[in-house]
Parts: sequence; C-alpha cells; structure tokens
Amino acid sequence: MIRSLLILAVCLTSLTLYAEDKGDGKLRIIVFGAHPDDAEYKAAGTAVKWARLGHEVKLVSVTNGDIGHWKEAGGPLALRRAAEVAACAKKLGVTSQVLDIHDGELMPTLENRKLITRVIREWKADIVIAHRPWDYHPDHRYVGVLMQDAAFMVAVPFICPDVPPLKKNPVFLYSSDGFQKPYPFTPDIAVSVDDSFDQKLDGIHELTSQHYEGGANGSEEHVKSVPPASDEVGRRAWLKRRWGARQGNEADKYRDLLIKLYGEEKGKAVKYAETFEICEYGRRPSMEEIKKLFPFYDAK
Repeated sequence: MIRSLLILAVCLTSLTLYAEDKGDGKLRIIVFGAHPDDAEYKAAGTAVKWARLGHEVKLVSVTNGDIGHWKEAGGPLALRRAAEVAACAKKLGVTSQVLDIHDGELMPTLENRKLITRVIREWKADIVIAHRPWDYHPDHRYVGVLMQDAAFMVAVPFICPDVPPLKKNPVFLYSSDGFQKPYPFTPDIAVSVDDSFDQKLDGIHELTSQHYEGGANGSEEHVKSVPPASDEVGRRAWLKRRWGARQGNEADKYRDLLIKLYGEEKGKAVKYAETFEICEYGRRPSMEEIKKLFPFYDAK
C-alpha cells in the first residue's frame, strides 16, 4: 500500500512538471537507428530541413557500433563512432546520442523497452522515427520492435514513473527499406531533400569508418577503391555519386506520392527524397496534420 502511494505521488509530481503545451511552436523529433550511422543515413536530409526552421531534432544510435568494422572493434571503435556521429550532428545542426548497448546484442527486453520509453519522453517527442521490424540485421529489427512497444507506453503514467509521461502520443514512423516480406515498405510521407542534400553529405562525410572504410563489410580492397583522405574533393564526389543514386532512386520510386504532396509541377521536379511510413500503433495523423509536422510542402 505504501509503495503504491509512493508511486502515485511520483507520477502526480511528474504530471505537474510536464508542460502539456510547450508553447514555443517548435516540433521535437527523435530518430532511432540501430547503429551510429543508421539514423543519419535514413533521415538526415529531412532532419536538416526541420532544424533550419528552428525545430529540435535528435538522432539516436541504440547500440554503440563496437563491432561495426572489419578491422577494429571494442571500446576504441565505440568511441570513434560516437565521435563520428557527434561531428555529423554538428554539420546537420541537430543533436546526437549513443546508447550504451553492444552492437549485435540488442534484444527487445523489458529493460530496453523502458529505456526507449524514457528517451522518447525526455525528448518530449512529437515525431518518432525508427526502422521497421523486418530487416536483415537483428539490431535493426529490434529497434523497430522497441519503437512499436513504446508507441503506447510513452503516455502510460505508471510505467517509468520517474520520467513524465507524454500527454499526447507522438506520430511514430518507419524509415524506408527495400525488404518485401511480410510486406514491402509503403510510405505515407515523402520529403524532397533537394535543398538539404549537400548538407546531408557534409554530415555523413564525417562517418569515415562506414562508407570510406566499409564498416563491418569493408576490406583493404574497399579502402583502396575509395579516394584517399588527402583527396577531399575526390572523396566528396565519390560519396555524392553513391548517395545521389540512393536518394534519386527513392524519389523516382515514390514519384506519385511526391506529386500528391507537392503538386504536379514541384513533385515531378524532385531529384532526391526521403520517405516514411506511419506506424499504426501511434497517433494517426490526418493529411492536414502531416503538413504541419512536415512543414515543407507549401514552402516557396
């Protein structure tokens, strides 16, 4: 009985401290990736656009990436990758965070469900983005599962009562992927990143261990195939070719959605895009609300 009363007191205090309406007009967006590069790869272009409008964006790596390289591992690699995403975030104008979980060992446990719930609450998120729970990598899959598990819990007062619950459930979104089973990625939102693409490249240029060295699937041969660090212009051109193809393919694949959101003329002209699918477990926004959460479609 006493324990229950103490929990109730903590929750009531938390509810009192939570400001239901932030009143500053700023959106708060949090993007979860399994490793130090995933959130950046999936959503950096859109993150830049939000940040330019004064909204607050955090990119979270749920594991520390400590086995994500073909030649090095452990604590030194984890520190290196944390430094890379911090440098990337600085270029993008956003915040980064790396959680202290070993790469390749993420599990959808109660402890991790509470951890993700707390991180979302602490950021007071309006929008939460993560992988879908169908993916080649177990860490990616379980980030998706944990996001789904948190989609209701973030607003439940008696779980994690040490952090104020959200009064309004965020919109939860999946980032894009190419997997087909049990069903293919089906976006509801497509964002032109034509005007933020170069800044995205400036950011992910800092993730040296991943694209320039190849990450876990790299090799000496891969490193030799990439322009050397001394050739800054060559490296950036190499990176732009790879990412131009990737974001260009995304724009072409979802051209009809871009036209629906931007109109015929602008939608057809989009060169690079990032896309997102609404997770049904969170708030289901109307088209009017989508355009408020993604305030880019009516921009001149």
